[in-house]
Amino acid sequence: MTDSNQSISPLRQRMIDDMTMRKLSPKTQAGYLRAVIKFTLFFGRSPDLASSEDLRTFQLQQVEQGVSSTTINATITGLNFFFAVSLERPSAMKRMSRVQEPQKLPQVLSVEEVERLLAGASNPKHRAALAVAYGAGLRSSEVVHLKIADIDSNRMIVRVEQGKGRRDRYAMLSPSLLELLRAWWRVGHAQGKMLQGGWLFPGINPIKPLSTRQLNHVCHRAAQAASLEKRISMHTLRHSFATHLLENKVDIRVIQVLLGHRKLETTARYSHVATHMLSEVTSPLEQLALPPA
Repeated sequence: MTDSNQSISPLRQRMIDDMTMRKLSPKTQAGYLRAVIKFTLFFGRSPDLASSEDLRTFQLQQVEQGVSSTTINATITGLNFFFAVSLERPSAMKRMSRVQEPQKLPQVLSVEEVERLLAGASNPKHRAALAVAYGAGLRSSEVVHLKIADIDSNRMIVRVEQGKGRRDRYAMLSPSLLELLRAWWRVGHAQGKMLQGGWLFPGINPIKPLSTRQLNHVCHRAAQAASLEKRISMHTLRHSFATHLLENKVDIRVIQVLLGHRKLETTARYSHVATHMLSEVTSPLEQLALPPA
């Protein structure tokens, strides 16, 4: 399963074919292959010769080397596909065990901090792209793959085509966001970058969209310009969108739909960071007749 400049091994090709026929995304396929290559380098032989004990030893080594829980679980997922699907040997994985991942609260900006971040964006395209992430709660990959036709100003919605999990959905389009998008469209159109039926946020070559990496750089530069000390990424804007909606008393199931979450539990974690809601709750201590201090 190791890389070869001359040819792909039959074993690797079989796994690629198995992933292709199930229409796994290129990113998922790369992750699964990376997991098998990592194990093969540890094992030192063809991975189809491995026993369940070999796989157990590999996981133990990963833990002892301080590999993160997220990485270990991702590696197990890739190996499980290889052994269960491509080799038809699911029993080989019986001694591997997913590890519990620490539950961390998402970083959230205040409304004032979001204002400063958007003001720190260097040009209308960057400001509009950041505003879409916050104003519609989109992932960075969803922002960069928006097309001009996805903005429906009549119904005031944004069409998100093939978002995470290959699902289409609609996101909200607020009047303020529409104004920012129109301001960018006028500038982009004057520059000849807004092609007919093209990307809403084109890259240097307007035939291609802005990349997620470039968008993250935009976000970091805006945060520096705004002198924000928090560790901020594009996903921070999505977290802030959900938290601020929750603090504004929007039903959590509506937020779930807007974010495109399959499970309500995923959306419910924002209740832990909605500090305005916490401050409005009356403590049971207030019901007691306490002696004077």
